[in-house]
Amino acid sequence: MPASQTVDFDPSRHARLSDQVSLRDEEFGALAYHHGTRRLVFIKSPKLLALLRHLDDFDTVGDALAASVELDERASYGAALGALWRSGLLGE
Repeated sequence: MPASQTVDFDPSRHARLSDQVSLRDEEFGALAYHHGTRRLVFIKSPKLLALLRHLDDFDTVGDALAASVELDERASYGAALGALWRSGLLGE
């Protein structure tokens, strides 16, 4: 089991796409494929996709959200990142 699945998601910590994840651009956003778990996830928001691609540029997830997402949308984007964390697509 990936470490990200055993540790609670914490936006005050650093996160990035797992090394085992490949993104394939699509008209609706992207497909995210985890080569270890063989899980396929549809990323249906271009803004979420951009956020995922640039998470590693920030010290914390919260910093990435503050720089990329309007205040009134941060909770929903944070929830989406939490779900991706629990699925193993994100790691530290």
